[in-house]
Amino acid sequence: MTSTPWLHIVGIGEDGMAGLTPATRAVVEAAEIIIGGDRHHQLSDGVQAERIAWPSPFDALIDTLTAHRDRRVVVLATGDPLWFSVGARIGRAIDPSEIVYHPQLSAFQLTAARMGWSLADVETLTVHGRPVAQMVAFIQPDQRLIILTTGAETPAQIAAFLSERGFGKSKLTVLAAMGGAAEQRFDGTAEGWSHEVPAFNTLAVECIAAPDAALLPRVPGLDDSLFQSDGTMTKQEVRAATLAKLMPMRGALLWDIGTGCGSVAIEWMRAARYARAIGIEPRADRRAMAAANALALGAPKLELIEGHAPDALQGLNDPDAIFVGGGLTKDVFDVAWSALRPLGRLVANAVTLESEAVLLDLHKAHGGTLARISVSRADPVGRMTGWRPSMPVTQWSLVKR
Repeated sequence: MTSTPWLHIVGIGEDGMAGLTPATRAVVEAAEIIIGGDRHHQLSDGVQAERIAWPSPFDALIDTLTAHRDRRVVVLATGDPLWFSVGARIGRAIDPSEIVYHPQLSAFQLTAARMGWSLADVETLTVHGRPVAQMVAFIQPDQRLIILTTGAETPAQIAAFLSERGFGKSKLTVLAAMGGAAEQRFDGTAEGWSHEVPAFNTLAVECIAAPDAALLPRVPGLDDSLFQSDGTMTKQEVRAATLAKLMPMRGALLWDIGTGCGSVAIEWMRAARYARAIGIEPRADRRAMAAANALALGAPKLELIEGHAPDALQGLNDPDAIFVGGGLTKDVFDVAWSALRPLGRLVANAVTLESEAVLLDLHKAHGGTLARISVSRADPVGRMTGWRPSMPVTQWSLVKR
């Protein structure tokens, strides 16, 4: 049975009520309760209604809304309520059939218009209320970014990220109060950024790389030298082949069992939007390296857990993919495979004969694909150059169907 909509989520801009369509304006004017931030209430201050400020935490907002289900309720949001905004979060907690959305132009659209950029050719990001370092994964030569910021300090933080990675010539534009009488614009470069900007702002970045800029593609296979490591890590070529089998996907969760310096988990998170990873690692020094690598390479939300598998796997959210970099046992496999979601991918690598024997037994029992990966790199041999082979890696992969 379809419910009758009782909740209206309205996007509002700097032009306030005047910028709403007649139908949406009528909805706001007819509201008995209006929920929003201080700015939203100011933009609609001519409307007579009971006013409620944003409750905190978010669960309290849902409780507040449902407690007034028998009244005409309007939630005011900035711009498009379904684009990095509160509307999507409310829609996951309340049946969408009970909600009517009224979108306004988003900050992304307004910024693109001010810059003359096509949104189809721009990465749209938010660091509002999120770790700013997650934008690092999107720093690429000639890339254009539009970023919803988290405060007045965010543009300077992003300018520092760009400068540290050889993108100091990148052009930055901060836009504030777009669409209103007090609209402001601040232009500069990452290496010379010194503007003091309003707390509520949107940042446009045109990435310009210096000849020595760090190249950090989101395609897996980052150079080993970019990771802090004690030498025990999945090396670049093997890591690229491993990630190909793990198949990073939007929002998917990886268990990285024995994460070490975190190289596989970090590249998993960089490779797909909102991909998540949990690294299980018993050694504190390696967890520290993994945390530092995650922050430096744009995956600050990597979750790290102390412990050994299979015990440390208990109680974790079911994964979409599992990687075991070494030390796979039948007990670890049984627990991991049981937790793996349908169509989930499991990849295990082995370099010792003992670990390879376990993989062979598991392959015989469960199927999947076995591969031997051998990599040789050119190294000096006296005055000449020769191939120096790394230890071959046996890789077992399978999909849960």
